[in-house]
Amino acid sequence: MAARLEPAPAVLAPDLVDLRKLSSGHLENMLQEETRTWKQALDWDFKKSADLVRRFVDLRALSGCALVEAGEAVGYSYFVIEEHKGLIGDLYVRHAHRSVENENRLLAAVLEALVTGSQARRIESQLMMLLPGRASFPGADFLSTFERNFMLLDFSAAPPLAERSAHPRIHIEKWTDQYHDSAAQLIATAYAGHIDSRINDQYRSFSGARRFLYNIVQYPGCGSFFRPASLVAFDLDRGTLCGLSLTSLVGPDAGHITQICVAPEARGTGLGYELLRSSLMTLAQHGCRKVSLTVTAANREAVDLYERMGFRTIRTFNALVWEGFARG
Repeated sequence: MAARLEPAPAVLAPDLVDLRKLSSGHLENMLQEETRTWKQALDWDFKKSADLVRRFVDLRALSGCALVEAGEAVGYSYFVIEEHKGLIGDLYVRHAHRSVENENRLLAAVLEALVTGSQARRIESQLMMLLPGRASFPGADFLSTFERNFMLLDFSAAPPLAERSAHPRIHIEKWTDQYHDSAAQLIATAYAGHIDSRINDQYRSFSGARRFLYNIVQYPGCGSFFRPASLVAFDLDRGTLCGLSLTSLVGPDAGHITQICVAPEARGTGLGYELLRSSLMTLAQHGCRKVSLTVTAANREAVDLYERMGFRTIRTFNALVWEGFARG
């Protein structure tokens, strides 16, 4: 007589819980794993970002949700509202529970909260830790995706970067906060009609670019702002800012280029190369072994420049933009 096989017990999915019902203790093991993952995958110190999550969770001030199993979070995502726009700040699922299904449960929950619980007309995200190669996202009818490259330069393997003088009437100097407004105007001008302005609508206006710069300087999402390697360029004939390269530190020996742009009238002069080269040399002098940046894959001119300077793509991810929601 054949043995009778009992059906395997059903595996219960983790519970979906409002972040405001949790404390940082519920998230601790997950945040420690996420910190290790960022370090291993991207050479990026996530500790300051994790500390901010702990702080705001304990204040019951972080909007979002978590997947909870056996009393602890195994995944989470949070968002913020900025005027008419929602920003999904992070989404992470622990390795043992990582699946498109669990990631999409979190994404669907934060999208629902943003669409029904706020006046957000647009939702943006650039989530580095999502599983690659996924075929679907929640809210697909309202979604545009843009492939982005995370590129890394290792100074031990990089080619020598020769100094190239830009136009003799262009002067480069170090960033100070007095250039904040001029830099915001430069960003709005440089990104007019650019694909990156479809990804981040702050690039479309002076006020948006001003908020973007403030966030870079004040908050650790892109690392700790590093003034010595942050540069601006002036067109001496016009008396205007015509280029900038801003940097941060994302680890004890790792730098990041948070923004680089050149005014339309200064393109083709070698200014972009020289700004980036100067920032890289200063980062190296301050002990950085590696420097990273992100770039939209379709921006081939920029990708080609970075590759010539020694950057290599080590990770691809999607920038996600949802717009045009039907509201009841």
